[in-house]
Amino acid sequence: MNLEAFILGSGGMMPLPNRHLTSVLLRREGELFLFDAGEGTQVSLRKLNLRWKKISVIFVSHTHADHVTGIPGLLMLSSQVDRDDPLYIIGPPRIAEYIETSRRVLDMYINYEIIVQEVTEPGIVYQGDGFHVRAFPLRHTKPCYGYTLEEDWRPGMFHPEKADALGVPRGPLWAQLQAGETVTAADGSEVRPDQVLGERRSGRKFSFVTDTLPFSEIADEVHYSDFFVCEGMFERALEETAREKKHMTAEQAAIIAEAAEVKKLALIHYSPRYTEYDLKQLLKEAQSIFPGTILSRDRMVYPIEYVD
Repeated sequence: MNLEAFILGSGGMMPLPNRHLTSVLLRREGELFLFDAGEGTQVSLRKLNLRWKKISVIFVSHTHADHVTGIPGLLMLSSQVDRDDPLYIIGPPRIAEYIETSRRVLDMYINYEIIVQEVTEPGIVYQGDGFHVRAFPLRHTKPCYGYTLEEDWRPGMFHPEKADALGVPRGPLWAQLQAGETVTAADGSEVRPDQVLGERRSGRKFSFVTDTLPFSEIADEVHYSDFFVCEGMFERALEETAREKKHMTAEQAAIIAEAAEVKKLALIHYSPRYTEYDLKQLLKEAQSIFPGTILSRDRMVYPIEYVD
């Protein structure tokens, strides 16, 4: 099953010609999940030829303009195509007010159901086939949440030689064993899945954190993430500025990544003061703590693979 992350926008505060505002799209076997939708989100969707009508859920970190100004356009764009499934929008308090006000003031024509869910406490906010999404509070200038999408555990590797030895004929019974069901062998004996399967295997985990002071509990939430997208808005020299604005530096993001034992850290939400060349300094500072750090770039695609 494919799992891919698309960086639609990597900038913070204001859009730049080659750096749209923060937005990340996750594609899981054809289903799309959007995390924030800053200005320019539609442009990247079109350039990447992604089917926006397949977006199931928009997860919103907080209601600052550089994270939500792309939503109204997406809502109107979705009305230009046939859509049978509802669109869920999940975010902090007042996200429902923002959506309703945008629809009313802009006189939007919407031909599909929009379900808005406001998050007020940490926990699972969305569940799908074989995965769930959890929200957890961050520390910003207004209510703000981070999100993790985590897949369920998978059955262990199937050992056909063990099934053969136990007298289970090749075919549908093998599939049933792999699905966790007990079957009856040719001699009438029962064969359990644990007799032919190895130890269960973990699914994959994606985490999204932006606009927050650094604190240790973030590492607990994003622990063992395969792909951790985290703001690295400032360089080390501007740590005091970051603290005043309730943001974090690239180095602080790397400290969280190291503590959380993630596999890959992708910095995002850069201050517009940094040129493309300047971003190398943020990367250098982060990699000195966590070597597995990369810079998010607009329209970058990152496949998230199974460990085993």
